[in-house]
Amino acid sequence: MSFRTTPSVDYVEDVSPGSGALPPRAWYASSDARSLSLNGSWRFRLSATAGAEDDSFAEEGYDAGNWAEVTVPGHWVLQGDGAFGSPIYTNHLYPFPVDPPYVPTENPTGDHLRVFDLPSDWPSDGGAVLRFDGVESCARVWLNGTELGEFKGSRLAHEFAVGELLKPGGNVLAVRVHQWSAGSYLEDQDQWWLPGIFRDVTLLHRPAGSAADFFVHASYDHTTGEGTLRVDSDVDGRVLVPALDIDVATGEPVTVAVEPWTAETPKLYDGVLATDGERVPLRIGFRTVVLEDGLVKVNGTAVLFKGVNRHEWHPERGRALDLETMREDVLLMKRHNLNAVRTSHYPPHPAFLDLCDEYGLWVIDECDLETHGFTEQDWRDNPVDDDRWTPALLDRAARMVERDKNHPSIVFWSLGNEAGTGRGLTAMAEWIHGRDPERLVHYEGDWNCRDTDVYSRMYAFHDEVEKIGQQLDGGTHKRRELPFIQCEYAHAMGNGPGGLADYQELFEKYDRLQGGFIWEWIDHGVKHAELGYAYGGDFGEELHDGNFVCDGLVFPDRTPSPGLIEYKKVIEPVHIEGDGANGAVRVTNKQDFADLSALAFEWSCQVDGETVESGSLSVPALAPGESAEVKLPEPPVDGRGGERQWTVRALLADDTSWAAQGHVVAWGQFAVGARPLPSFPATDRPVVEEGRIALGPAGFDARTGALLSIGGVEVGVTPRLDVWRAPTDNDDGAEWQTDTRYGVLWRTLGLHRMRHRLVSVEAGDDALTVRTRVAPAAREVGLDTVYRWTSDGERLRLSVSVTPEGDWTVPLPRLGLRFGLPEADRVEWFGGGPGEAYPDSKAASMIGRWRSTVDRLQTPYVRPQENGARADVRWVELGGLRIEGDPEFWFTARRWTTEQLDAARHRTDLAAGDTVWVNLDHGLHGIGSQSCGPGPLPQYFLKAEPVEFSFVFSTTR
Repeated sequence: MSFRTTPSVDYVEDVSPGSGALPPRAWYASSDARSLSLNGSWRFRLSATAGAEDDSFAEEGYDAGNWAEVTVPGHWVLQGDGAFGSPIYTNHLYPFPVDPPYVPTENPTGDHLRVFDLPSDWPSDGGAVLRFDGVESCARVWLNGTELGEFKGSRLAHEFAVGELLKPGGNVLAVRVHQWSAGSYLEDQDQWWLPGIFRDVTLLHRPAGSAADFFVHASYDHTTGEGTLRVDSDVDGRVLVPALDIDVATGEPVTVAVEPWTAETPKLYDGVLATDGERVPLRIGFRTVVLEDGLVKVNGTAVLFKGVNRHEWHPERGRALDLETMREDVLLMKRHNLNAVRTSHYPPHPAFLDLCDEYGLWVIDECDLETHGFTEQDWRDNPVDDDRWTPALLDRAARMVERDKNHPSIVFWSLGNEAGTGRGLTAMAEWIHGRDPERLVHYEGDWNCRDTDVYSRMYAFHDEVEKIGQQLDGGTHKRRELPFIQCEYAHAMGNGPGGLADYQELFEKYDRLQGGFIWEWIDHGVKHAELGYAYGGDFGEELHDGNFVCDGLVFPDRTPSPGLIEYKKVIEPVHIEGDGANGAVRVTNKQDFADLSALAFEWSCQVDGETVESGSLSVPALAPGESAEVKLPEPPVDGRGGERQWTVRALLADDTSWAAQGHVVAWGQFAVGARPLPSFPATDRPVVEEGRIALGPAGFDARTGALLSIGGVEVGVTPRLDVWRAPTDNDDGAEWQTDTRYGVLWRTLGLHRMRHRLVSVEAGDDALTVRTRVAPAAREVGLDTVYRWTSDGERLRLSVSVTPEGDWTVPLPRLGLRFGLPEADRVEWFGGGPGEAYPDSKAASMIGRWRSTVDRLQTPYVRPQENGARADVRWVELGGLRIEGDPEFWFTARRWTTEQLDAARHRTDLAAGDTVWVNLDHGLHGIGSQSCGPGPLPQYFLKAEPVEFSFVFSTTR
């Protein structure tokens, strides 16, 4: 004889999607039917296991007065100052034994209680529905002591009929949430594991005759300019669109002349679905999505996706996002020229899709599905190839499609992410194709394209992407006839990604390549009092993937990173190129649908980086794909004889919904003439006296040749050759990468601990020459380095020659000079700016005169690493010195050494010292995106080869 000693929790490990919930239906934010938000403060009790407590807390009259409180929407591990557990981050490893469908006995379980009264004017007739928009990962629900059901599918809406259970006051809503469940095996999505009720909880009144499910079909015929509207509704009613004079019954099609919806021209028509009991607002966008001629076409035109993957994230609230945070994301995307978003790896809060409709973004809506951890056992027991799990997969697909089907922004349904292949995915694809043939189906894991309408890959290298564009990639017959997108590429982890411009060049060169989606939008840093932002391992997780969760185009506080600034430039919708010699500029409209009538153009002329004259430029309202050559005015007369260039900008002509008039959409620069290089005759000779050498304005140590001062400006640490940089996440690469990871090889070779051997100090007739050899311990390779100092009495030139010795098999991280100044703060330079740039990420570097401080030169990556370089610098002034380069150089300045930067793991590890460390680099190695993708392309390698470069020093005081 046996009996239970704990409450039954079998449902937690049941592979079914749940029980008791209503069938999924279209989501809408509001109607004229009443609703009551149940967001706010809830009573909360945390248990260590799923069955630790019985169900008595759900009964009316239960006293939860001594319970804690949490905010809903929210995650309990991000509340309570650690009292309720901690977040866990893994990329793909399950943080529990892989034994599907079973989960550990240690299963944090949060009991939530909310007591609420109905408003006094709550209707007494009709029914009511209780809606949960998102709960991770399994929930069981009671209202007034009656169990409603349980459900899984964390990022999906679930509704329960509760009309007969409601009473005017003292309603007790009880929700038991389990962190782990069978559903967790389907949600291994490269993000923090964060249990809780993290989306809205809403009580909806359902009047008699109210709307149930409905499907807005709004197609567009680009050959006639007409749209056809039909709204299928489970409840009969009428559809009204006043701007189009439409008043028809549900289910009845009507065709009228319309303006189509696109991401560039997001025209929405306000309408109403009116049933006997409810009026539901509609926002209707007319567009047609087809696969035609081997291309994804919308309204008859092939689309080039310039997109990003977006996880939902807030550094304090996790995935509990409010409307304004979602709007901030969309506005930032629009202002940085993005036109598409993939909702990795789950359907977002539905309000985000409303914003995509309103502002204009193409959407790949992705199902709440990823089983990536099964790759560790070669996909054995993968749920997507196990028929027992297929009902759960189909439920997830249906809840995504039915909830989101009325959004014109959605052009693809995605089956999920990194879940291998199997019969369950095929069943999902077949159901989606049958339910919504007006959209396409996406899934990256289906390389043979059995179930999908597009050949999708992630992190394909540039050379393979080109072969795909040339249709030389092979594959099944079906795949060869499909368009290609990179659903993930250019991993934006830390400094980078590099190589964006090279990818975009391929996308624009080959029709088959229809663009891609950067990984990813935001760094998932958790705000932390001691660390600044925490990442994997900072909460003591036994399994974690470190800062791999911080790989976004914006920092956790949504400040754009240099990667986003670079992406904006690379994908700008207007291309501007010019020939300074003939005074003409060529403007090309690279949009797919809109002409250039929304833009105004202006020119400016710079001499030595300073604008001397500017004006407006008349550019035709070019149609998509069209180009025009426009004559610039005569260059203004300026007697300075410096470096001259044109800058042409495309700006918003008027305010839009997403940016103000004058917002810069695109720009181009081109030189009028060559830069005059700094030069002077070496008229002074070195003078040796009392252990010092005087040369022009400078003083040197006679024994070592070290520079001590220039014109009264003390030099704390003499300039000497430097080849080391604090490796970036992309330098170090990922352990699973098959190509060469140079960050690892640099450290193995010892480039972080180079030794400088003084060979000689020679005071000649017209120069001070210091000869050295720079090399790592335990290696025979080295760099023969000669410093030659000359002066005209006021200025000081340092000419450096570097000759590699031995067999250098790896490129160098950097090659240039490092020196220290005892004080420096304000910085001014003429060169690339305003932000950082590197050889394969400098498209957005604009030549000009820029001002900053040493502190503002730093880029605050969540994990500190090489950052802050300015490109193509002609001269820089800081700490009382002016430094001119021949040729142009890279410049950085920091209040800590490269070694300290290398050792730091969080921003707060970096403390300002007494020295400002300055790097003047002749060359830098490229960045790439090898943290999960290709390293730098060969043309961005910094090879160890003989070079010469020079700098001219003078004082500004």
